[in-house]
Amino acid sequence: MSLKLEIEGVMLNVVSGYAPQVGCELEEKERFWSELDEVIENIPMGERVVIGADFNGHAGEGNTGDKEKREEHRVTYKSGGRSTQVDYILCRRGNLKEISDCKVVVGESVARQHRMVVCRMTLMVSKKKRSKIEIEKKTKWQKLKKEECCEDFRQKLRQALGGQVVQPDDWETTAEVIRVTGRKVLGMSSGRRKEDKDLVVE
Repeated sequence: MSLKLEIEGVMLNVVSGYAPQVGCELEEKERFWSELDEVIENIPMGERVVIGADFNGHAGEGNTGDKEKREEHRVTYKSGGRSTQVDYILCRRGNLKEISDCKVVVGESVARQHRMVVCRMTLMVSKKKRSKIEIEKKTKWQKLKKEECCEDFRQKLRQALGGQVVQPDDWETTAEVIRVTGRKVLGMSSGRRKEDKDLVVE
């Protein structure tokens, strides 16, 4: 069984598996590993993978961190006086640093012989750089509130209109003259957002 989750833009695939027991046919065991391989191969390399599985067997030569934990935190299966470790939580080697702890929860059991295995995982999420949004620069019309700027603008506008007190009949022409004069006399905004302006050290 597999489950795909999206956490803060990171895709996390949680896979649960239960391998055939020792007495099962070889064909059944090979089919399990083949199906598990197929599930993993279909997960893109850029996505996280966590496999929680009862493999009914030992994987590798041992965990170098075994000595750091008490036996009760390592034994996942007890039956007939035998204690062993057959339940695992796996991840890709490249994401191993995201696993801070993995152990058996003492006193908790899923079945009579099996004990619950848990791990603590901290996803390393890379923050996307905020894209710069280009904001249209605007004429600082608010400067017209100052009498000095207002008078300067009137004079420059009158000159631009050829000294005419009455505006031309063509409104588009007049509007463009007003806009151009406003940009020259009053100036333009920087185009930065307010939060960006706050970061500028004068």
